[in-house]
Amino acid sequence: MVVKEKLGNLHDFEVNKRQIDWVEIEWFETGKRILHKKTRAGRDIVMKFLNETTGICQDDVLYLDESLLIVADILACDCVVVTPTTMFETASLCYEIGNKHTPLFYDDGSFLIPYEAPLFRLLTAQGYQVSLETRKLLNPLKTTVTPHANEENTTLFSRIMKLTSS
Repeated sequence: MVVKEKLGNLHDFEVNKRQIDWVEIEWFETGKRILHKKTRAGRDIVMKFLNETTGICQDDVLYLDESLLIVADILACDCVVVTPTTMFETASLCYEIGNKHTPLFYDDGSFLIPYEAPLFRLLTAQGYQVSLETRKLLNPLKTTVTPHANEENTTLFSRIMKLTSS
């Protein structure tokens, strides 16, 4: 089965007597435009999102007929969970994560980062309250890239720190 576009989100459809067949997707696969997977019921599905601009989200409906819905399920994974307590701590944490070019997610007041042992140790050593949890990475923080220094040669980090200390 070839899917070329998402049909919407599960909460927008009436399930009625339709069977829901889930296709499991890892967090790092959500932005891929071409993806070959098997549903939990064993159906082969090829996703070709050549005209889509956004990635696959939890509960996206990929296929629909009178008796079946095929729906995306983003799998939970090990992640580092950090809940900053101040604006300064938030700015500093975002700077550290940005320097590593590591994906950053946000959920219920906490930052979630796909687990990497060196990063976990670094954040712990720097005094952040860090925990290791199995969670779904559903809300990526998307930013635009800007230069790290301006014509006055001040770094982005120093400008952020100046803003948070005011």
